[in-house]
Amino acid sequence: MARPVTNAAFEGLLLAAGYSNAHAAFARQLNHAGRNEGAWRYDAASVYWWLRGRRPGEHVQAAMAETLARKLGRSVAVTELGFGAADSIGVCVYPASVDGAIDTAEQIWTRLARHLNQHASGMFDSGKALEAALGWRYDLPDDTVSRSGRQQVTSTDVQSLYALAEHFTDLDRRHGSGGPRTRAVMADFLVRQVAPMLRGTYTDAVGRDLMRAAATLSGQLAFMSYDAGDQALAQHHVTLGLRLAKAADDRLYGAHLLANPATQAVFLGHAREAAQLVEAAIDGAGHAPAAVLARLHATAATAYGHSGERRACQLALAKAERALGRAGTDSGPRWVNYFSPAHLAGAALRCLGDLHLYSQALRHAAAALALDSQNVRTRALHTALIAVTHARAGDTDAACDWGRKFTQHAVGIQSARVQQRVRELTTTLRPQHASPQVNEVLHTLAAKPAAM
Repeated sequence: MARPVTNAAFEGLLLAAGYSNAHAAFARQLNHAGRNEGAWRYDAASVYWWLRGRRPGEHVQAAMAETLARKLGRSVAVTELGFGAADSIGVCVYPASVDGAIDTAEQIWTRLARHLNQHASGMFDSGKALEAALGWRYDLPDDTVSRSGRQQVTSTDVQSLYALAEHFTDLDRRHGSGGPRTRAVMADFLVRQVAPMLRGTYTDAVGRDLMRAAATLSGQLAFMSYDAGDQALAQHHVTLGLRLAKAADDRLYGAHLLANPATQAVFLGHAREAAQLVEAAIDGAGHAPAAVLARLHATAATAYGHSGERRACQLALAKAERALGRAGTDSGPRWVNYFSPAHLAGAALRCLGDLHLYSQALRHAAAALALDSQNVRTRALHTALIAVTHARAGDTDAACDWGRKFTQHAVGIQSARVQQRVRELTTTLRPQHASPQVNEVLHTLAAKPAAM
C-alpha cells in the first residue's frame, strides 16, 4: 500500500509542471540539471520518498527549483518546495538510492554540526528501525557506486577515514559521549571532509570502500549519540550507516550496525522489537566469522532476557559462548576485535539478571571486569550492573561495596547510559535507605554531577 503524501507543496508544483504522473521524467530532468554535481541517478522512487517526507540536500533542491522553473515558465524559490528549514532532520527513512544516502548524510551531519548543543532531537521509532532492517536485508544490491564529481578520491584518502574512525572510537570508550566536544569535532570533520568525498570522483572499487568507511563513521556517531541520550539522532545515523553499508556490499558490517539499534531498543524498553532487529541481523550476516556471530548472539540474549524469554535467552548465550570460543581461529573483521569475553560476560550478567537468575548472573561478574584499559565506560557500566544485581538478589552489603567501586570508576565519564545505571542502582537501594551504609551510598550517588 502506498504511503500518503506529506509534502503537498512539492506535489502541487509537480502537478502544475505536468509531472504528476511522470515522476521518472522529472527525475531524468533533475539529473540533467545537476550534471555539474556529478553522476546523479535519481529515479521515480526518489520522487516517491521526497513526496513522503525525505529531505534532499540543498544543492538538489536548487536543481529541483531550476527544473520546475523551466517547465512552469517562472522562477521557483527553494522555499516553495515544501521541504522545510535546513535545520530540520526530517522523517527517519531508509534511503532508496546511493544518491539519497549521500543527501541524507549531508543533511544530518550539517544539522549535528550546527545544533549539537540543543536538546535531544526526539524519540526512538521502533517501527522505522524495523523498516530500515527490511530495506537493508531485502533491497536489491547497487549495481555500481562510481561517480564523476569535483574531487578525485583515492584508496589512500579512504584509508585515512578508517584511521580517524578508530581515533573517535577510542575517545568514546575512554570518556563517553555525553559531552558535546568529541561529537562536535567529528560532525565538523564529516561535513567538511567526508561529504565532499562522497560527491567526488571515484571508481566502483574505491567507491565501495568509501561507502564502507562512511558507514563506519556514521555508525560510530550513531553509537555516540545513543550514549549521549539523543535517541532520534542515533537512529538517523544508524539508518544512514545501514544504507551506506548496503552500498559498500558489506553485509557483515551492516549486521553489526543493525545490532546497535537492537541494543538501543533494549535500553529504551522495546524488548520485542530489539529481538526482531537482532534476528534480522543474524539472518543477514549469514555464514559470518565466529567473532561477529558471538557479538550478534550476545545481543540477542540481552533482548530475550529483557522480554523474559528464558529458553531463547539461554540458547542465544550458549551460541555466543561457542562462537567466541572459535574466534581465535576465525576472528573476522578488524572492527569486531573489541568484543571480548568480558563483553560477553557483561551481556550474560545483564540478561540473566533480567530473568531473576541472580546467582547464575553473578558467576559472570569477575569475567565482566576483565577489560582492556581503554574500556573505561564499559568497566563503569559493568560495575554498576554487578551492584544492581547484588541489590536485587538481596545482598545489600555487596551491593553497597560495588556501588562505592562504581562511583570511583565513573569519575569523568559523560554518558547517559552511565547515568541510567546510577538511577537503576538508586531505585534498587532506596527501600533500604534506613541502613547507614545504604544511606551513605545513596548520598554519594546523588552527589555525582549529572554528566558523570
